[in-house]
Amino acid sequence: MLQIDRQYLPTSDELPDSDDTPVDNEDQNFLPNLLLFLLEYIWKNRDDWYFGVDMGIYHTTGVSPRVPVIPDGFLSLGVERRKNGGSRSSYVMWEEEYTAPILTLEVVSHTYGDEYGKKLEIYRQLGIKYYVIYNPQFWRRDGHLPFEVYKLVDDDYQLQIGEPLWMPEISLGIGRCVLPSDRFGREVLSWFDQKGDRYLTPEEQAEIERQTANTERQRADAAQKQVELLTAKLRSLGISEE
Repeated sequence: MLQIDRQYLPTSDELPDSDDTPVDNEDQNFLPNLLLFLLEYIWKNRDDWYFGVDMGIYHTTGVSPRVPVIPDGFLSLGVERRKNGGSRSSYVMWEEEYTAPILTLEVVSHTYGDEYGKKLEIYRQLGIKYYVIYNPQFWRRDGHLPFEVYKLVDDDYQLQIGEPLWMPEISLGIGRCVLPSDRFGREVLSWFDQKGDRYLTPEEQAEIERQTANTERQRADAAQKQVELLTAKLRSLGISEE
């Protein structure tokens, strides 16, 4: 990556957070925000990561450092969870020690955004390890699969096989699923562990804990009932429980 003296580069305060182009379907916001929500729970004790949603990534590999690339979502590791204790309005790489995201996500919509061409090349130049393209509606139109993950190998992107796909550099897997709690039955993207098991939402985990507590309480009540029946039987036989 071209290194430009930072005194000649704009600061994050001078840069807009996006290109103000509205999304044309709700999945472009919903899906990456769901991934962020899950990470907030999975990595709740970690402060070395950042997940941006519809946020400009400013870099020095393009025609101008003032022209960002804006994925629907991206994950960076080894950076502050809260920049200087606050929130970011954009991801400015020269303010992040030139730490490129390790994963970017594009949700293909009706309006073609050059996800398989221009953006792929930008992410390759930035050295982004994983590039996820989710295209459930227009994959036939575009001649691709509904869900694709590209990995940067020897400075070139290679389509990966398998779902959920385990990403050892991130210690997470990514894939598609339908959340049992979703009354609309929507397909979404989620994180998975190394065994291929989906990380549960806080609500799902709370429900499991509630069911477990109920089961343990029922077992305790049944055991107490057995003790009471046995005690009553002994008393009927004139046998002292002592």
